[in-house]
Amino acid sequence: MKPLPHVVIVGGGFAGLWATRALASAPVRITLVDRGNHHLFQPLLYQVATAGLSAPDIAAPLRHILRRQKNVEVRMATVERIDAAGKRVVLDDGSSIDFDLLLLASGATHAYFGNDHWAAHAPGLKTLDDALDLRRKLLLAFERAEATHDPAEREAWLSFAIVGGGPTGVELAGTLAEIARHTLKDEFRNIDPARARVRLIEAGPRVLSSFPEALSEKARRQLEALGVEVSTGTPVADITADGYRLGDTFVPAKTVVWAAGVAASPLGRTLGVALDRAGRVPVRPDLSVPGHPDIFVAGDLAAITQDDGSPVPGVAPAAKQMGRHVAQAIRARLAGRPTTPFRYRDYGNLATIGRMAAVVDFGRLKLSGLLAWWFWLVAHVFFLIGFRNRLVVLLNWCWAYWSYQRAARIILGEDRSDTK
Repeated sequence: MKPLPHVVIVGGGFAGLWATRALASAPVRITLVDRGNHHLFQPLLYQVATAGLSAPDIAAPLRHILRRQKNVEVRMATVERIDAAGKRVVLDDGSSIDFDLLLLASGATHAYFGNDHWAAHAPGLKTLDDALDLRRKLLLAFERAEATHDPAEREAWLSFAIVGGGPTGVELAGTLAEIARHTLKDEFRNIDPARARVRLIEAGPRVLSSFPEALSEKARRQLEALGVEVSTGTPVADITADGYRLGDTFVPAKTVVWAAGVAASPLGRTLGVALDRAGRVPVRPDLSVPGHPDIFVAGDLAAITQDDGSPVPGVAPAAKQMGRHVAQAIRARLAGRPTTPFRYRDYGNLATIGRMAAVVDFGRLKLSGLLAWWFWLVAHVFFLIGFRNRLVVLLNWCWAYWSYQRAARIILGEDRSDTK
């Protein structure tokens, strides 16, 4: 009997998982490779970082998700490079996995625009490890402020800066302001957490630049109503363990969070093809790699434009659609049919700012405030994988809504702060 074609999928995120599930009934053998053992719902990662949710609430084991799909094997491993000519995926332990067809969906990492030394002082938020480290850093800042008797040091510990005014930055800033002003109220004896300074820094002219300008302005006003200082038009010039420089002014701050940029996975460089300025792989209309028709790229690593010339955004809905499209292309390839071009369907943009504050852009329908917040809440609960996750998240949010409390405020692990 002729062996089944071997499809290797690198990355268990939205693109990789959706492609894997779309190939459930296909006559193929699938190996899904990921450095972690779980699928992560990244849009709610900031909720783990700000103690609103626990890690299992927004993640699910890949083996459990795919337990009934008999044509897939899950491999927990780190991919070192892709041998495109030899049709092999090389792992960091020196072993390799041969493939007939490959989907590279390894996502993106942080980009510091040539200032990689800032990473030690301004962590980003891409993984559960990032979120847990950041949660520890945020909660410890209040503890350090409570313990010190130096007014200047206390002010620095109570100064928070989020660099980047996209959805992640906006959501982090709004939630952190709520924690300081409501969640921690009456819990400290030497400090007033409500006096914490939360600043959102965006180098461009406005926050949420992917939204219409009117919604961006409403988002800014909602942030300011929560107590967030919004700074636009001036990029951060430097970040150290003691603070950051904005223009010519140095601001003492012990906690700086990076939400300003992403860089494509370095695995794209191992394909041996030309990349765009962000390190993404320019793909053909069917999402295959030029010169390598048996290799597909999807998600944040793929560079592809829409019919109007604008790039397909690096958001979860786009990654899901790409994953499903690659599965269709693989089915077509195996059946001897031509593949079809990928068409991105934009279902709208959502961003939450804080309690009962959000913005929603559904094309002609644009909402802000309470109604937008309900839209955001329902959408995110609906798209979570697993009934347990949906139920737990909904219960946690209901409790937080009525009590302002956040259920995951336990500080675990070692303090990795540069300054203690």
